Amino acid sequence: MQFIERRKWFYIFSSILIVAGIVSLFMQGLNWSIDFTGGSLLRYKMDSSISADQVRNAVNEFNLVKEVSVQKSGDEFYLRTNELDQEQTAKMTAGLKEKFTNVTLESAESVGATIGSEIARNALIAIGIALVLMLLYITFRFEFAFGLAAVLSLAQVVLVVVGLFSIFQWEVSSYFVAAILTIIGYSINDTIVIFDRVRENLRTRKKEELHTLLNRSIMQTMNRSVNTVLTVLMPLVTLLLFGGSTIKVFVIALLVGFIYGMYSSICVACPLFYDIKQRSAS
Repeated sequence: MQFIERRKWFYIFSSILIVAGIVSLFMQGLNWSIDFTGGSLLRYKMDSSISADQVRNAVNEFNLVKEVSVQKSGDEFYLRTNELDQEQTAKMTAGLKEKFTNVTLESAESVGATIGSEIARNALIAIGIALVLMLLYITFRFEFAFGLAAVLSLAQVVLVVVGLFSIFQWEVSSYFVAAILTIIGYSINDTIVIFDRVRENLRTRKKEELHTLLNRSIMQTMNRSVNTVLTVLMPLVTLLLFGGSTIKVFVIALLVGFIYGMYSSICVACPLFYDIKQRSAS
């Protein structure tokens, strides 16, 4: 297959996704969760037989909060909601006591958005540092053209995932940050496998054109790339269907990131390497 010859179409497709995401970011932004916007943190003690989904469904029936995140640890339930006053907290507690038995409010406190903004800032710093270190490492192990192509490919994977979350207004929580870093790790691994094959083929290259060599290298690693992502998608789809709403955002981000990461490794990274080499040669 002529991946390099059709690179303009791959660039156009990626550009459409990136531009649409950037426009959405400017128009409607991201749907920040209470992890970033701040709110109330309520800690209840209940029977351990009660599930987090049951508590979440019950709270939504009360119509007291706009959103709620429930985490369970033994017989303790941590509820993160938008800001609640004392009266609303009392109504919440009364409603839970009507729904379930042995309900005790252990603590109630307000959580500011400062922690959330710090998480977002640290996440951006972590991503930036990761990309720079990857560029340096790949340049050392391969060459600068490989490193630059890999980092540019990774950057647009992140932009696409963030853009899609903005377009569809999927909730962005602290799980999303972990998902982005996981996607970066997965995508760079897939890209390095292809680049390693390219390097091996370059060593034995005779009169073969660079675009032909790159196409051959991609095809030689195609089965590995596709089979790996399919293997990963199986448990992710299972988690999406049966894992509950707590990790839903994390799973969706991974699904989008892994699928587009595979596409980027195959259809964007190598074409970028080709264009970088052509520019440096001219």
